[in-house]
Amino acid sequence: MEESKDVKKSSRKCSRVVSRPQPNALMELCNSRQHLYQAYPALLPLPLPLPLPPPLLLYIPPTAPFPMAKNPRSRTHVHYSKTIWKRKPPPPAASPDAGVAVLPLPQGIEVIQEKTELLPEKKNYEMNADYSSCNGKASASPQTIAVVRRPDPGGTEGPVIPLLANHFLVQFDPLQKIFHYDVNISPRPSKEVARMIKRKLVEDNSDVLSGSLPVFDGRKNLYSPIEFQEDKLEFFVSLPIPATKWLSAGAGLNVLEKPKPKLFRVNIRLASKISGEDLNKYLKEEEDGVPLPQHYLHALDVVLRESPTESCIPLGRSFYTSFMGEAKDIGGGAVGLRGFFQSLRPTKQGLSLNVDFCVTAFHESIGIIPYLQKCCDFLKDLSQRKTRGLVEEERKEVEKALKNIKVFVCHRETDQRYRVYSLTDEVTENLKFRDRNGKDMMLVDYFRDHYNHDIQFRKLPCLQISRSKPCYLPMELCMVCEGQKFLGKLSDEQTARILKMGCQKPGEKKDIIKGVVEGEFGPTSGSYVNQFNLQVSRDMTQLSGRVLQPPKLKLGDGGHVRDITPNRHDRQWNLLNSHVAEGSRIRRWALISFGGTPEQRFCIPKFINQLSSRCEQLGIVLNKNTIISPLFEQIQMLNNVTSLESKLKKIHEAASGNLQLLICIMEKRHRGYADLKRIADTCIGVVTQCCLYPNLSKLSSQFLANLALKINAKLGGCNVALYNTLPLQVPRIFSEDEPVIFMGADVTHPHPLDDFSPSVVAVVGTINWPAANKYICRIKSQTHRQEIIEKLDEMVKEILDEFYLEHHKLPGRIIFFRDGVSETQFYKVLKEELQAIQAACSKFQGYKPSITFVVVQKRHHTRLFRNETSAYSDENIPPGTVVDTVITHPREFDFYLCSHWGMKGTSRPTHYHVLWDDNHFKSDELQKLIHNLCYTFVRCTKPVSLVPPAYYAHLAAYRGRLYLERSDSTTRPTLYRAAPLQTAPLPKLRDSVKKLMFYC
Repeated sequence: MEESKDVKKSSRKCSRVVSRPQPNALMELCNSRQHLYQAYPALLPLPLPLPLPPPLLLYIPPTAPFPMAKNPRSRTHVHYSKTIWKRKPPPPAASPDAGVAVLPLPQGIEVIQEKTELLPEKKNYEMNADYSSCNGKASASPQTIAVVRRPDPGGTEGPVIPLLANHFLVQFDPLQKIFHYDVNISPRPSKEVARMIKRKLVEDNSDVLSGSLPVFDGRKNLYSPIEFQEDKLEFFVSLPIPATKWLSAGAGLNVLEKPKPKLFRVNIRLASKISGEDLNKYLKEEEDGVPLPQHYLHALDVVLRESPTESCIPLGRSFYTSFMGEAKDIGGGAVGLRGFFQSLRPTKQGLSLNVDFCVTAFHESIGIIPYLQKCCDFLKDLSQRKTRGLVEEERKEVEKALKNIKVFVCHRETDQRYRVYSLTDEVTENLKFRDRNGKDMMLVDYFRDHYNHDIQFRKLPCLQISRSKPCYLPMELCMVCEGQKFLGKLSDEQTARILKMGCQKPGEKKDIIKGVVEGEFGPTSGSYVNQFNLQVSRDMTQLSGRVLQPPKLKLGDGGHVRDITPNRHDRQWNLLNSHVAEGSRIRRWALISFGGTPEQRFCIPKFINQLSSRCEQLGIVLNKNTIISPLFEQIQMLNNVTSLESKLKKIHEAASGNLQLLICIMEKRHRGYADLKRIADTCIGVVTQCCLYPNLSKLSSQFLANLALKINAKLGGCNVALYNTLPLQVPRIFSEDEPVIFMGADVTHPHPLDDFSPSVVAVVGTINWPAANKYICRIKSQTHRQEIIEKLDEMVKEILDEFYLEHHKLPGRIIFFRDGVSETQFYKVLKEELQAIQAACSKFQGYKPSITFVVVQKRHHTRLFRNETSAYSDENIPPGTVVDTVITHPREFDFYLCSHWGMKGTSRPTHYHVLWDDNHFKSDELQKLIHNLCYTFVRCTKPVSLVPPAYYAHLAAYRGRLYLERSDSTTRPTLYRAAPLQTAPLPKLRDSVKKLMFYC
């Protein structure tokens, strides 16, 4: 990167240009996105007596570039002028069609100048630079920590399979200079309006910008392939904001009104000059220790995102558009919209663009009343019952459904959007405010007198749209703004419909991705890519993978079949004529039912008998008689925590405090499930197994077997083991005499709308060597949305204590799998969490085990496809497929492993990235180890997609999250907080379940 040394205050000029509105062109811009959603009127300011929130501008997407205007003007100066505008009444004859002009300013705008010295501004980059390396080095205490490099060119085990990956090679000119400009816009606009300002500025000032078509990230960074005429520029851009007027609520007519100009001051200064030389060295490994040039990579990323941003709805790193299919109603006031993800990645083959198909849920842009009818079952008939009110529970549900949604109003003209913070305590007919004369006025009277609108739903509360001051909007006058990602938690039905939208066979998904790359709205569309001398391949990356062979599995000695090798194409096996590897003995257990019809309850004795028989067939001892007669309660008991706890304690007492298992059968899924688990795990200390009545109606052998496997694992049994123990499989690293512990860690965060609850962290670890298939866990809460595990040293220490009690020695090696970490956090996680593990080990005198730290990623967008013309070309890649070349990191130790069979849609391989390795694994050794461990997961008879330590940590963290949920909670977290949150500790596990896999 070459920093600019020529920015001198005394020798550079500032160009100052004022652009006047061109309403006709902007009206076309406003209408350009009607293909995405149904058009609705723009937003309206509240009546003057009501407090106004800070203005938010309506999103109006830009269109293709306009012809450039040539009206630059510059002046030399040392200091900029800080400009403040005051509106004056516009003259009657002001023309809206005035073109671009130089100073003086447009009529109707007064400028007051006040001199301030220009200070250097801090550079702003979107990409997180915490992970500065890819082999970058940073100081750590007590010694420098660097991410481990790949130990060899890649693995060799397994037959080769030709593959395609959804990575597209990007060629760039390392000598091509990119000029990075810092942009400051005042008053500060939204990202959408900032992009409109940039487009207007480029259209009208081609000469000053040297004829360049720069790209903009919507915030502070503007990149140009050509240097502007001046290093410091100042523009005044007058931008007309189109608005619509709602003429008749009955007729539903929208009329476009004359745009109102809004003036923005735009300051642009040269921040740096960058080139691709460092990235070229990094990719080719010409110099050791060259860090990944994040600034240059971010510039290229902005270039490739510029065209999609102009025609799609940007959301994170994805873009959504109706060009890929119309929005589909998924129920509950939500629609599913198709789109694509794109991201630049440094790989072994060079710089590649990862493109993937994706689907997400958006709020449906309809009126608030019909929206509530869709998302709240108890309000389905609301339009026919306009005098209906809300009871307290209903009010909470409505507030939960609407909180944080952006709305606009349709009773008067506006360009604002409003965020819903809560509902009013009073219903609409009782709300009043003070008018300008200081007199109290009823809200319903105000809308009748000023807007000739008679409020219909007077018994409903109003929307509170201010964070602190009373600021009300009647629900019937509000509509949900378009383009908002669905904020609430999707129901099971909504999730199923979204998954169905995104579930394509490999061949179909491959064609969709290629269509995006070649399409008119994709990353290669438009002229920006060519301006920056970028060439993006239209073909997916061809590469070779390898298929690892399945391990031989050990079953119980009591069955006819005592070992098996899963050779089926999907790698599944069955337990016909087989026993589990180690069966548990369950003598004292009970059953309780919640809800259910008389016919369903009548099936309970049959269920007990058949479950006991299926357990016996699998080598599990389950007493045919419960310790007490089955109990039958109403489903409503799950709503009452006190009654539920009392009932479970009585059952435990009836078993003389020695109850091993409690089976709970529910009529349907219920939020009281969380209370049931919390009470059982932390208050009573009994393992629970829940199931639903609909699954009991058939009582298939498969259902009973799955239930038996879960019960056996929870109560200390072992369902399957590797026939050849790990010391036999990886003899160079492992030995029988030196025990090894496998650990997994995961952090779960509260729902995006929850600004109150703590995050929950879980750490699991094996306590049996060499089988290494029984995991104990430790669960703790920590600071809200904190990803780094805060008390990792304590949790690791506790697990090592348990390991010592079991083996009378500490493990010589720790293999640690960390789930849920993004690439931008790699270095921070390695630095802090590796140090925490080492700190836990240092609490044992002279104990320094060899540690391997592996990050596990499932939420990535790399997909692998078969590259062959046979009948299998449209099938998923086979289980055991591993890729560690071409699309992997150019230097570091990572690989993609698809250990499972994808039954639906397109398989997603798991990405394993080794950050630290004292054990010096070779590629083949680590890949084989992880692949074989995937066959030991206790809940099924097939390999899973995620290495079990990480999978169990995820399940344990989910269980910890349940401990924070209470069905009878009367308090709701506030959206905004004034003071730091106090992290509530989780309830402690009872000793009777602490050493069991109760969470699986």
